[in-house]
Amino acid sequence: MRSRMLSSAMVLVMAGALGVAVAAQGGGQAAPGAQAPPAGGQGGRAGGGRGFNLPPLLMETDAFPDGGVVPQKYAGRGGVQPAFKFSGAPATAVSYAIIFHDLDVSLQGGTDDVLHWMAWNIPVSANGIPEGKLPEGSVQGNNLTGQAAYMGPGAPAGPRYHHYVFELYALSSNLDIPATASRADVLKAMQGKIVAKSAYVGRYRSGE
Repeated sequence: MRSRMLSSAMVLVMAGALGVAVAAQGGGQAAPGAQAPPAGGQGGRAGGGRGFNLPPLLMETDAFPDGGVVPQKYAGRGGVQPAFKFSGAPATAVSYAIIFHDLDVSLQGGTDDVLHWMAWNIPVSANGIPEGKLPEGSVQGNNLTGQAAYMGPGAPAGPRYHHYVFELYALSSNLDIPATASRADVLKAMQGKIVAKSAYVGRYRSGE
């Protein structure tokens, strides 16, 4: 009789220990059939109260596909600035800024790369930029060569493509800076005004 009681007690102890282990491994998992809350809510909000908004800002062009090879028409110093259509900006957006640069270059051992083109104060009402020019009221900044002009991709021939990024910023106000402003000046001026951001990538190497 005593032996049976001891066996029953051992079974209860083992069952209890097993239950604690399962609970610890489960980490408070939801019951079967229950759905966990999504990481990001409608409108791209994520992070559980300390999250961020992801407005669906979109930039599109017929010049080349996103991530595709940039045609020769848009390459080099004599290249034509491609047209872009912008959509999905928040209602608080007033203007756009664009920074076009080559990611695959490091200048003077630092983090700077090759700045090919900058423009800002592009009116939201324009819904984009036409080929070869900017909407009225826009400001065109200086590129790496000191010229206030679009400079197309110019990576040398070789085994790899360079990646050229058009960064688009939707801003809550225009930027009150001179046309001679540097990229650092533009980035500083945009602080606190960025309501959405998007990007479009083109690849290029000479000889294509």
